[in-house]
Amino acid sequence: MKPVDEYFFNQKEPYQSIMLYVRSVILTTLPEVEEKYSYRIPFYNIGKKPMIYLNILKGKDYVDVAFVQGILFERRFPVLKDDNKRKQVRSIQLRTIEDLDHENFVELLHEASNSLSKSKKAWFI
Repeated sequence: MKPVDEYFFNQKEPYQSIMLYVRSVILTTLPEVEEKYSYRIPFYNIGKKPMIYLNILKGKDYVDVAFVQGILFERRFPVLKDDNKRKQVRSIQLRTIEDLDHENFVELLHEASNSLSKSKKAWFI
């Protein structure tokens, strides 16, 4: 079993179901994305640049769906929040699968992918 699969299957519910659902949406929406296991969490890269990662922050009760260049999209996609005072990363916090607006998320994935494809680097701050 790949490390990223182990990561998902070792999560408690409801986090496991939420993460597997988000993973399926990402992989279906962006077939060019590369799933990696880095820093002990799943990352989704465009080329060699990280675009999004999934995490459960200590002391929090949600799955953190974090966009590396999220600061660029927070006005257009107000679902993105600045959690933990991160400079560039913005994220969607999911407590249930139903918290995810599927159509809005797919649109955000496309926009983030297009933006990252055009940028020279993922971390710009």
